Amino acid sequence: MKKTQFLYKILTFLVLTIWVSSCNQDISDIEKVEEKLEVWASSTDIVLEESNLTSDILTFEWAEARSLSQDDYMISYTTKLDLVGNNFGSSTAILNFEEEGVFSRSFTSEQIQNWANEKWNLPVNETFTLEFRVIAQWEGGPTFEAPEVRTVSVNVQPIKTVVFDADKVFLDGSALTSIAKVEMGKTLENLNQYAYLLDLEAGELQIPVEFNGETNYICPADGDGTLLDGEAVEVKMRENPVSWKIETPGEYRIVVNMQKATVTMYSPEKALKPLSVNWNTDAGVAMTTEITDLWLHGAINGWGTPIKCNATVSLADPQVLIYTGAKTGKTKFTVYGGADNNKNLAYAFSCEPKSDNEGQELSLTLGEVAYLSGGSSRGQRNSYYTIPTGANIVILDLRNKTVLAEKR
Repeated sequence: MKKTQFLYKILTFLVLTIWVSSCNQDISDIEKVEEKLEVWASSTDIVLEESNLTSDILTFEWAEARSLSQDDYMISYTTKLDLVGNNFGSSTAILNFEEEGVFSRSFTSEQIQNWANEKWNLPVNETFTLEFRVIAQWEGGPTFEAPEVRTVSVNVQPIKTVVFDADKVFLDGSALTSIAKVEMGKTLENLNQYAYLLDLEAGELQIPVEFNGETNYICPADGDGTLLDGEAVEVKMRENPVSWKIETPGEYRIVVNMQKATVTMYSPEKALKPLSVNWNTDAGVAMTTEITDLWLHGAINGWGTPIKCNATVSLADPQVLIYTGAKTGKTKFTVYGGADNNKNLAYAFSCEPKSDNEGQELSLTLGEVAYLSGGSSRGQRNSYYTIPTGANIVILDLRNKTVLAEKR
């Protein structure tokens, strides 16, 4: 009996040895795919040109990927441009599906500068690094062909922006309904931005600036005081005022951005409004909520009754809410939390869900802008951001769908 068991073990061992040996032989026999795709940048260090905004400043070229039978396979090239660290996210990457036979992609100084300011929200005058990626992929054919991917990086010096210095910024002129000039306050979301909401009469509006005991005036850069309603106007600092002409009386929102050297004025016709969203209560009652505050709900409050943020609404934009409650942890921001039976189906803001039915949990990084998704689907209501330890201010930009946690 023992002899039989011994022979059985020996035979099993021999069979396994032969099988492993054959597997190793099969693996070594697999032909390695030689990839051909390459990508180059016209320069690895560039300086954006203010005097030549619309001309190409950066060009990427790439070599064709490996060749396959055109009768069986169809090849396509996709390119992506993004900031290093964004990992070519869906909300940050500049995506292009290249036409057949095209093996280059160029960008202008204006495009890159605008994306740096508006899409990637980079600090003014700070150098940054871009990544450009080329993806070659095949469709059709009898077997799956792995795509070829190449990435190259470029360091960028942005266009230098003059940042105005100020101790105090005022509004003055015959358009004011009061006799005295009024002082503008800094916005919480951007300490280099001033904003004010006030009633104006038909007349002239001036923006005096006090700095180091001297008074100068923020004026339109082109010298024309015509009001461009709701548009950012480039400005300069002058010793003598150039007034904006206010023709229609009413409530005006004035925003002075000292970093970008711009002034934006919104008349009653272009008035900015809080965001309104539609959702249904647990009882199926349709609700429309104008968002002037938000509620925290999640591990941050022990999954209990939602906590009101008591958020500050920005004077620059009523769709920007600033939470300064200093609570940290996993949370979503709901638009209604007054009644416990409505908290589950309320419209919520957080990270983007995996689907309408499946949520997702992500963490915010101090000082980095993240995408803010909103909705009342099951997936959205089950999605959460974690506010990192140390954050004492969270800026929720509902208009541009971004969220930023900072420590100040």
